[in-house]
Amino acid sequence: MKLDNSTLTELSVDKPSYRRDEIRVGIVHFGVGGFHRAHQAAYVDRLLEMGLAKDWGICGVGVMPADRKMADVMAAQDGLYTLLLEKPDGTREARVIGSIVDYRYAPDDPEAVIELLAAPSTRIISLTITEGGYNIDNAGGEVNVFGLVADALARRRERGVASPTIVSCDNIEGNGDVARQAFTTYAERRQPGLGEWIGAHTRFPNSMVDRITPVTTPEVIEVVTREFGVDDRWPVVAEPFTSWVLEDDFTEGRPPLEQAGVLLVDDVTPYELMKLRLLNASHQSLCYFGYLAGYRLVDDAASDPLFARFLLEYMDLEATPTLQPVPGIDLPDYKQTLIERFANPGIKDTIARLCFASSDRIPKWLLPVVRENLETGAPVRLSAATVASWARYAEGVDEQGQPIDVQDQLADILVPLAQSQREHPTAFIENTAVFGDLARQPRFVEAYLWALDSLHRDGARATLENLLGKDTP
Repeated sequence: MKLDNSTLTELSVDKPSYRRDEIRVGIVHFGVGGFHRAHQAAYVDRLLEMGLAKDWGICGVGVMPADRKMADVMAAQDGLYTLLLEKPDGTREARVIGSIVDYRYAPDDPEAVIELLAAPSTRIISLTITEGGYNIDNAGGEVNVFGLVADALARRRERGVASPTIVSCDNIEGNGDVARQAFTTYAERRQPGLGEWIGAHTRFPNSMVDRITPVTTPEVIEVVTREFGVDDRWPVVAEPFTSWVLEDDFTEGRPPLEQAGVLLVDDVTPYELMKLRLLNASHQSLCYFGYLAGYRLVDDAASDPLFARFLLEYMDLEATPTLQPVPGIDLPDYKQTLIERFANPGIKDTIARLCFASSDRIPKWLLPVVRENLETGAPVRLSAATVASWARYAEGVDEQGQPIDVQDQLADILVPLAQSQREHPTAFIENTAVFGDLARQPRFVEAYLWALDSLHRDGARATLENLLGKDTP
């Protein structure tokens, strides 16, 4: 049965019991992709089901050409979609999520989006615009997130309307601080004095978000139709685990997120470091070695005892020493749970997805671990090997001689560097825009060159075997 408001009551799947026509928009979200729909929108849906968030419905906004498809699906399905949870034991749960009550494609009517953002009822602007989305010098054309928000906040200032809270839900250390810098800088360029006003009146709480959410495949769409009777053009699939830690710093109120399981804290730093340096950096440690060794699905690689041991040793020996105490978290259990989550056979997350946009991800997730350990004298061998595996992957040819489609915004720069490294072994890490001064750090370079040479000579699997058999310096 097709999915829209007219059929909602007839569906046999778990679905909203609340009246969606009574929900008012209080949150405007940029970047309605799989993660937002599996994470933030699901939390708000939970609150709506409890009768706790009628003023906090979500209006999604798309600005990129690729968002046109989401706009069409949202229009056809009245913002409804199915969240499919794949459990490690092979069973599935599904629920239709109803918290996105409106969607706007900004290029069609930017003025309407600006007015929505400027409306007093919009009290939270949230974002999942990817790690690279905060580069204001590459913000896109005339219609972009920063311009729309800047124009809206200028109107709020002129009209005496309080500024909203801007909540980044992207995987960046200090994501609220990064968002503050980006929005105030862009606004000041656009209208002198506006950036200063935003800095003084707008809150940018940091947050840590966590739920593995792979790309929706035709197989997922078919499962939702076959097993749950829902004809959904764009469902989203995720693991059962979900976490959201959020600094409780809002200008104009917030929904009672703690009632939906969100952890509200004064300082999110320990939690975000834990997630970025354990989960996200471990994904990077897994994906290039995994791809080179012939794996194409994350669960297959993570189920391999050699890869699981590599990840656990990285987390124990190199990442954990750089973390702060994390109140309420059992770190050994968290790390073991990560391996189990990666190995969930129902998720079918692709290694190619983890390899995407490496030049954004590795500098934010892994290189801070390297730099801190270089300063303290702690081990860097495993992290350096991960960087070497990326460099080998970026050559664009796998160990069987098949081409690798390197998807990275810096591919035009990094791939030629990688392809030159058999003659010039440090060429890749000499790119200071990505690596800073790491090519001048002898301990890192020694470990990196050992791993790169081994990858070229012996291949990915043998490199890991030799790496884990060595004493870490």
